[in-house]
Formats: sequence, C-alpha cells, structure tokens
Amino acid sequence: MKDSNKKIRVLVVDDSASVRQTLCSIIDAAPDMEVMATAGDPFIAAQRIHEEVPDVIVLDVEMPRMDGVTFLRKIMAQRPIPAVLCSTLLETGSETLLEALDAGAVDVILKPRVDTKQFLNESQVRIWDSIRAAAKVTFRGSRVATPHTVQKKLTADVIMPPPAPMRAMTRTTDQVVCIGASTGGTESLRVVLTALAPNSPGIVIVQHMPERFTAAFAQRLNGLCQVDVKEAEDGDQVIAGRVLIAPGNRHMLLQRSGARYHVAIKDGPLVSRHRPSVDVLFRSAAQYAGANALGVIMTGMGDDGARGLLEMKKAGAATLAQNEETCVVFGMPKEAIALGAADRIVPLSAIPAEIRQLRVGA
Repeated sequence: MKDSNKKIRVLVVDDSASVRQTLCSIIDAAPDMEVMATAGDPFIAAQRIHEEVPDVIVLDVEMPRMDGVTFLRKIMAQRPIPAVLCSTLLETGSETLLEALDAGAVDVILKPRVDTKQFLNESQVRIWDSIRAAAKVTFRGSRVATPHTVQKKLTADVIMPPPAPMRAMTRTTDQVVCIGASTGGTESLRVVLTALAPNSPGIVIVQHMPERFTAAFAQRLNGLCQVDVKEAEDGDQVIAGRVLIAPGNRHMLLQRSGARYHVAIKDGPLVSRHRPSVDVLFRSAAQYAGANALGVIMTGMGDDGARGLLEMKKAGAATLAQNEETCVVFGMPKEAIALGAADRIVPLSAIPAEIRQLRVGA
C-alpha cells in the first residue's frame, strides 16, 4: 500500500542559481513536497536521475549544453517522469513551449519573480498546484499526491454575485458551449476542437495557463481546426464557428446583449486559486445563457469549475464531465461529479459529438 503522506520529491533544473534558490524555497515551504536535488543543466540532471528518480521535474527551457525541450524528449523516451516547464519564455508566447507540451510536459508556469509580493504569492500557489497535478498524471501509476489548501480560496463571488434563484432562461437564442480544463487540457482541447465542423456552436474556453502563452496556444489550434480559434479580447462576440480562449492571467465572463453573446475580459483576484477561473466563466454562463448553454468540465487538478458547473445545471444548462479513464488528472471532473453537477460522464472522444448535436440558431 502506498504511503499517501509521502512527500512529492522534486528535481529542480535551471541554470540560474538565484532561480533555483527561489524555486527551492517555494517547494520546501509546501507541506507535501520537498526538493530532492537541483541541477544547473540537463547533464547534471541526468546524473541526479540516475542516482534517484524524482516524482516531478521542474525544468527550465533555455539552458547551456542542452535545451530543456530536447532533454524532455530524451527523458520521455527512456523513462517518463512528469515535468513542469518553468521559464520566462512564456512571456513571449514562445513556440518552443508549445513544442515542450508536444514533447510531454504536464504543465507550463512562469518563473517566479520577487519584484512584487502579490506576484510571488500567486507564483507560489501556481507552482504548488502544478507540481501536485504533475505527481498525479496517469503514467505515474496509482501514486496519489494529496493537495493542500495553502491560502484562502476565493470563489466567483469576488467577480460577480451568485445567480438569482430560478434564473434559468428559455431556449430563444443561439447556444453556447463553455469548457473548462487544466492539466492535460491542451492536448484534450486539440482532440475536441479538431473534430468540429465550421458551423459548430460558439465556444468559450478557460484553460489554465500563464499570461501571453494563450495567444500562441490559440494560434496553434487555429492552424489545426476548421473552426476559428483565437485568444479572447474584451467584447468579442460568441458566434457559430468561433472558439474564444480566455487570456492567461485574466478572467473571462460570458455576457449577453439582446440575442447576442459576447465576452468580457476582467482583472481580479485568483478565484479557486486560478486566473482565469472556470468557476467565473461557468457562473456567468448560468446567469446569461441558462438553458441555452452546454457546460463541459475536463481534465485538471483541483476543483475549479465544479461549483460553477452546478450553477449552470441549476440554470437549465446541459452539463458534462470527462470520465476518469481519459483524463490526465481526474480532479476537476471528479469534484464536479461529487457535487452532482454533471448530467453525464463521457469519454474525451464523445465530447465533439455532444457539441455537434447542439442546435445553432435555435
């Protein structure tokens, strides 16, 4: 029997001594994880792994002698270990980091900065959650990392008030699909969106990822899909054949003007420890779309979106949760299912058909 109290052992690989020190301080401050070792480049990291296999690797992208993506590909080919990419390159929406996801990275995060206390605190939460999620990916077998709440978890109340009772709306406008995902979602969203036709209902998505990276992610998907995919901008209309992805570090809300839907992009505190938050999107859909919406919660760590999906269901929306077998991390769907928020539990491969059968312009 596995020891559920065993700490997650983390290998930190970064050529900057100051970054290694900051990451070590953040990781060691968590009650359920510890730094197993550090390395200044991939060759030293390989030696560390030969001596002891970590549960998770936190890996820089630009390093001497070998870049992080090449190292990741070698690791995944020889002995898969969950890896979290940590780099300043995210701030430019680097194509390199999209390649890292293709190579098998579980998540991508911004390097923590110490210039503002708020950014450092939010980085700490993001790093902890990413490492916990990485420790639970399916190819790690049955090992379970127990998540700990590390700060007060704000709800969608801080962005918009709860929907009024009996707020459900009749099916008088175009339908809209609202999707929430986190760890493992980048590949899962590709599977779903590439299977959709150009006349599919309008789709709004919250995928947990850092600022400026969402633009490159949306651009990559746009090149693969028949639907138009873009990073959402404030005021963008939600129309058939268009997919809007919430920008990293900003909340996205669905709103309605007459019979037309559009999105609002807002600042605000972390909600359910995330910005953008799935709970925020789903609550706005409950309020402004009601029965005209389909809510889908997919792979991811934590419980963001569970309460919002329940609000959508109470407002008359159809709701789906991705099943455990096809999730990289069965956290967010599991929490939604436990609340009774999901009408049905379906595999990833069934989600495109669920979207295709919705009426457009009903």
